[in-house]
Amino acid sequence: MSLTPSTMLPLGTKAPNFKLYDVISQNSLSLEQLRGENGTMIMFICNHCPFVKHVNDEIVRVANDYRVHGFSFIAIMSNDTVAYPEDDPKLMVENARKYNYSFPYLFDETQEVAKEYDAACTPDFFLFDQDLELIYRGQLDDSRPGNGISLNGRSIREALDAIINNRKVSMLQKPSVGCSIKWKK
Repeated sequence: MSLTPSTMLPLGTKAPNFKLYDVISQNSLSLEQLRGENGTMIMFICNHCPFVKHVNDEIVRVANDYRVHGFSFIAIMSNDTVAYPEDDPKLMVENARKYNYSFPYLFDETQEVAKEYDAACTPDFFLFDQDLELIYRGQLDDSRPGNGISLNGRSIREALDAIINNRKVSMLQKPSVGCSIKWKK
């Protein structure tokens, strides 16, 4: 398993709009439809990556804890499903049910959205404010498969709490680390 870090898109970047197929609702949904009143978390994830499997329960907890504060959460899967059939949309539905995703799970079949967000790995997290300007990008927390650190979502929770409490989000942000996005050849 190779480690790929986030590219750390520049803070202040405006969220590129998109319209993607949600495997859960079976509808095409746009960022404008899904954005949160106080902020929007976009998470590039997949089914097969051990790093995503490691954080799945915690991202669901974070989403459930902060949705009541006006934040929306959007998961996007951009991997090549021919090379990685375990990331197929039918299996995305099964994964969403298994982990009780409370957020849309979108299929980026063309991989254009991942490219526009400069996403590099799964998981990769991007938090945008109410104006859809990037204020956090990077890791969920310091936990990794096998490192013995408990999952708590601390890095992302601190960023979300800063918004709730009208404070600036810390500029000290650690890149996420995970499996590379599986680009089509």
